[in-house]
Amino acid sequence: MLKNRSEAIGKAVNVLEYLSQDEQARELYESREKGLKDYNSAINSATREGEKRGASDKAIEIAKKLLSRGDSVEEIKMMTGLTEQEIKDL
Repeated sequence: MLKNRSEAIGKAVNVLEYLSQDEQARELYESREKGLKDYNSAINSATREGEKRGASDKAIEIAKKLLSRGDSVEEIKMMTGLTEQEIKDL
């Protein structure tokens, strides 16, 4: 009865009915689902890493500008979140 109410539920029911009849099809389905989850996880992880790297690069760029302007290391630390050593290494 729910199958007729929602297209998504109908599709899910059809997939479950098909998979419950054929072990090989179920294994293929589970393998594909795992692959999709692994892919999405890798993409999300790479995105987060890229965002972190971009924020770090931006902080370094700002710190260099502040150093060239003559701002103190303490001020730069507060404004960029970089450590004193990171600033001195610039």
